[in-house]
Amino acid sequence: MKQYLIAGTLLFLGITVRAQEKKLFTASDYDRAVSMMSGGPAAKAYAKQNIMPQWLPDGKLWFKEPESGKYIVMDPAVKGGSRTTTDKAPSEEKNLGRRRAAAAFAVSPDGRKAVYIKDWNLWVKDITTGTEKQLTRDGMENFGYATDNAGWKHSESPIVLWSPDSKKVATYQQDDRHLHDMYLVRTKVGAPELEKWKYPLPGDSSIAKIHRVIIDVETAATVRLKMAADEHRGTLSDDIAVDGSLGDNQWGGNSKQLAFVSVSRDHKVATFRVADAASGEVRTVMEEKVATQYESGQGKINWQFMPETNELIWYSERDGWGHLYLYDLTSGKLKNQITKGDFVVTQMLRADGKTRKIIFEAKGKEPGENPYYSHFYKISFDGKGLQNLTPEPGNHRASFSPDGNYFVDNYSTPTVPPVIKLKNTAGNTLGELGSIKPETLKAAGWVAPELFSVKSANNQFDLYGLLYKPSRLDVSKKYPVVVYIYPGPQGGSVGNWSFNVAGGDFQALAELGFIVVRLEGSCNPNRSKAFHDVCYGNMAENTLHDQIAGVKQLAAKNGFMDLNRVGIWGHSGGGFATASALFKFPEFFKVGIAESGNHDNRNYEDDWGERYIGLEAGDNYAKQANELYAKNLQGKLLLVTGGMDDNVPPYNTYLVVDALIKANKSFDLLVIPNARHGYGEDSYYMMRRRWDYFVENLQGAVPPKDYKIEVK
Repeated sequence: MKQYLIAGTLLFLGITVRAQEKKLFTASDYDRAVSMMSGGPAAKAYAKQNIMPQWLPDGKLWFKEPESGKYIVMDPAVKGGSRTTTDKAPSEEKNLGRRRAAAAFAVSPDGRKAVYIKDWNLWVKDITTGTEKQLTRDGMENFGYATDNAGWKHSESPIVLWSPDSKKVATYQQDDRHLHDMYLVRTKVGAPELEKWKYPLPGDSSIAKIHRVIIDVETAATVRLKMAADEHRGTLSDDIAVDGSLGDNQWGGNSKQLAFVSVSRDHKVATFRVADAASGEVRTVMEEKVATQYESGQGKINWQFMPETNELIWYSERDGWGHLYLYDLTSGKLKNQITKGDFVVTQMLRADGKTRKIIFEAKGKEPGENPYYSHFYKISFDGKGLQNLTPEPGNHRASFSPDGNYFVDNYSTPTVPPVIKLKNTAGNTLGELGSIKPETLKAAGWVAPELFSVKSANNQFDLYGLLYKPSRLDVSKKYPVVVYIYPGPQGGSVGNWSFNVAGGDFQALAELGFIVVRLEGSCNPNRSKAFHDVCYGNMAENTLHDQIAGVKQLAAKNGFMDLNRVGIWGHSGGGFATASALFKFPEFFKVGIAESGNHDNRNYEDDWGERYIGLEAGDNYAKQANELYAKNLQGKLLLVTGGMDDNVPPYNTYLVVDALIKANKSFDLLVIPNARHGYGEDSYYMMRRRWDYFVENLQGAVPPKDYKIEVK
């Protein structure tokens, strides 16, 4: 008996000693991490120096001067940019309040009328008198006018495009009657509250259809375009609403013609058409067919209807890069390629038929620079006279004056704070408006990430990313690595390459003793067509081979990176990638947090998969589903979903949960009952749980109990 007591005592002491060997994080440790985020000292120091110039309707510019707190008004048309100081912020528009109608209304260009949806029909309201009039009468449930439903996104907003003369709207009657319903149930006391809406899926025999119409808001006459219904698709995505308006549609200046693009279900055919607003007659001008998927640029639809010169500016990646092309509207024949070279035109900002000049944003043109940095250029319609309007190295953002003759140029890099200049479109700098002093930010605790470049897994491409290290890095020690992943294919792990003094919690996580990696893998946009198409047909590739290759190359240069302790996390597509990483590369990724992942694209909205995988055929979708590989789990995995996620419904996560249970695997699950896709007010709770999970499972340490992240 005595022997058992001694043995038991020794066992207890051993457990106690081992527990004491674990690092214990305190609330102060987490406080330090939080100080690196928005609301922290560095972010406040940045805010004190930052200026945010805004244009007035009359072409003047105003901003608040950081040092004096006074408001400065500038007139760029006056030589030297005359400055006036005032104590009050100038109003952008006298009737701004009236124009900012609720999201459920679409206001006309003249500000006098607004259309809205009622009982599946379209109505118009006179803003001055309050008079209301019904415009359509045959709308019915799930076959309504101007409805905003792309499945993953749905709202009460009317999706229309007002004519320049404020007399007509271009819209559609959307047929969802044949589609499946999606169901979510809100957690509450008492009877459950059901939310349902139409949510098409890949593999459905038919998706949402739009019957195009033009409605005269004065007479309530409806002209149906003489053509078959189009698929619910656009040149950038299936969300045909762009900034609250009807995308891929443009009126001619006289409001007599409407141009639009019809996109096939699989995004492989884009057809440019012109309709007569009075008769509804439709003429096909030209068509582009591609082997994978057609896009009209990045972040902005980049074709322009120019009936005044009988021309069309079109966007295409037909030569392997995203460029602009000029077409004849009558014949539909190509006149000339406007931009050329191994770079990507991302956004066409202005095209002037009178001056024959185009201003556009492009990436990857400047030699020796990070190819994701944006610059702004001017070129003639004939492709001659290319001019860089923003030659300073860095990532440029431009805000143009109402007349398009001047712009504010804000340029920076992830490691160099912004410089803000006033320029004209002739290429001249009119003056510097302000800049952020890096030494002030450093004194306040800002830690710059490290820019890096590595080779892709197949050694074909240069890849770029950001590395975050603890501010008190000890190079003699080994630190666990955390990879943040968003595999696209419509975005990337970095996304925005401008300066951000406190973006997300990347540096905050690093402060807790991690090396954090964000890498843009091949398959992401803003590079060549070949680069973007690397994962076409197989989104389960998820840039994971590139992530592994990149981390190994970084570790070869940085001996403090511990490749025996690598974690990964991501949200949405990143959640899909994270679970895939744990299932397919368990020897490399030991800990993962998969948030709101679209783990099986047969269960996610129709357009996402069909745009980047193609139409369902055989097992092309099935073999990419994460639940098939759940049995391979070896490391620690936390699955997270919002119970009311109407973008990636929680059933995607439950499929993986079910497979893990059936495979007898241990894992962790967090369901945030009433949260949507981004978790809303619960996002900081999720962030803290993420920190805790990596602290516990990559460092073997103990986090402070129930720490609450509070960002002011």
